[in-house]
Amino acid sequence: MAMASFWEHDMVKTAANFSVAVLCIVVFLAVFELVTKYKNWEEIRKGNVAVAMATGGKIFGIANIFRYALARHESLPSMIGWGLYGFLLLLAAYFIYEFLTPKFNIDDEIANDNRAVGLISMVISVGLSFVIGEGIQ
Repeated sequence: MAMASFWEHDMVKTAANFSVAVLCIVVFLAVFELVTKYKNWEEIRKGNVAVAMATGGKIFGIANIFRYALARHESLPSMIGWGLYGFLLLLAAYFIYEFLTPKFNIDDEIANDNRAVGLISMVISVGLSFVIGEGIQ
């Protein structure tokens, strides 16, 4: 009985949700790194503000999607499933953004520290995370 109440304690649930969300953010950022031409953390270390903005937008976007998943789902598997689905939609948005800008390459511009492109990338990730999150049932 004592073990069951431990796992049901709000602080334990919060720590579990936090841990899973952070792990998912790390994994999802690794996936984003695989689909971009630049190395996020290397570029950020060099001071590339455009990459920092784009990466920050992705972190915010993923965290925001998990915020909605947590608000609407009690179980960790359900929260992870909806978070994964939201991430896939955010990833699709990245490819759509790249497709809709045929006059220049998003990755190349961000790698070259084009802060205007980095800012738009950040806003797309953040803005769409609210749309995606609201759709989580």
